[in-house]
Amino acid sequence: MRGDTLKKKLTILCAVAVMICTCLTGCGVNAGKIRFGSAGIGGTYQVFGDTFANLVTSKSKNYNIEVKTTAGSAANLRLLSKDYIQMAVAQMDLINDAYERTGIFENDKKYQGYSAIASLYTEACQIVVPADSSIHSIEDLEGKKVSIGEEESGTEQNAIQILSAYGLNEKLVDEVNLDYTNAAKKLNSGDIDALFCTAGVQTTVINELAKQRKIRLISLDQKGIDRLKKSYKFYTEYSIPANTYTDQTQPVKTVGVKAVLLASDKLSEDTVKQITKILFANEQKIQYALPVDISLDEKTAVEGITIPFHDGAAAYYKQYGITVNTEKGSN
Repeated sequence: MRGDTLKKKLTILCAVAVMICTCLTGCGVNAGKIRFGSAGIGGTYQVFGDTFANLVTSKSKNYNIEVKTTAGSAANLRLLSKDYIQMAVAQMDLINDAYERTGIFENDKKYQGYSAIASLYTEACQIVVPADSSIHSIEDLEGKKVSIGEEESGTEQNAIQILSAYGLNEKLVDEVNLDYTNAAKKLNSGDIDALFCTAGVQTTVINELAKQRKIRLISLDQKGIDRLKKSYKFYTEYSIPANTYTDQTQPVKTVGVKAVLLASDKLSEDTVKQITKILFANEQKIQYALPVDISLDEKTAVEGITIPFHDGAAAYYKQYGITVNTEKGSN
C-alpha cells in the first residue's frame, strides 16, 4: 500500500511539474537560456551575435545566450517562427516578406511569432572579384561562375534581385550557393569568378580575402540602383568608402538593407526589456567589436521597421517618449 501511495504522489508531482513548465513557457516567462540565430562564419551577424551574447551573459546572470550558426536571414525567420531559436538578426526585406507572405515566401506559409527590437545598421550588397579579373560591371557576370550566398540567405535573395535588374538569371550566370568562407576560398583559388556578400562593411571575410590576394569590388551604375529601389522598397543607395578594404582606392556604389534584431514573442516582456536596455547601454563595446558602423540610437533604431515591436522593446522605448507599434499581425 505504501508503495502504491508513493507512486501516486510521484505521479501527481510529475504532473504538477509539467503544468508549471507549460505555464512558464506559455506565459512568456524566460527560463534563462536563449538560442540566438546568427549566420555563416565570417559575416557581421556572427560577430554581432558573439559580442551581444557575451555582453548579455556578463551583464545579467538571469540569461545565457547561446549563438547558433545558421544559413542566414530566411533560415533565421523560419527557426524563430518555430521556436528553435528565440532571438536573431535578419534583413528587413526578408523579415517583411516572411511576415506578410510576399517575395520568396509568397508560396509559403506566414512566418510570424517574432517581433522587432531594433534596427542595428545598414548592410551593403557587395560583389567581389579578383583585381585582375575582366569583370568590371554586373553585365560582365554573364557566363561566369558566381557564388550568390547560402541557400535561404539574404545574400542569395539580394544577388538574384541585382542580377535580375540587369537582365541576368540562372541560365545566363552559373550560380552556386556557398557560405562566405568557402566562397572566399574558391575565389582565391580561382574556382569561382565572383562572390556576392550582403553584410556590414568592413566584412571580416572580405577583409581577410583582400590580405591573401588583390580583389576589386564592383559598383552598380545609377540606372541599376534606381531600378532596384523602384522594384524593392527596402533598398537604399549605399556607398562603400574608399580604403574600406586593402587596395580599394575608390568608393563603391551599391545598395543596402537594414539589419534588424528580433525576439520571439514567447520571450517575456521583462526579459526583452532588460536585453534591450543592455543593447543600448553597451553601444560603444558593440561598436568596438564590429567592423561596421552601428546606429544604436533610440530614435533611429525604430525607423524603417514594418513589423510590430516586441512588448518588452516597446516598454523600453516608452521611457524615452517613443511609441512603437506592437499590434501583432499588422505592419
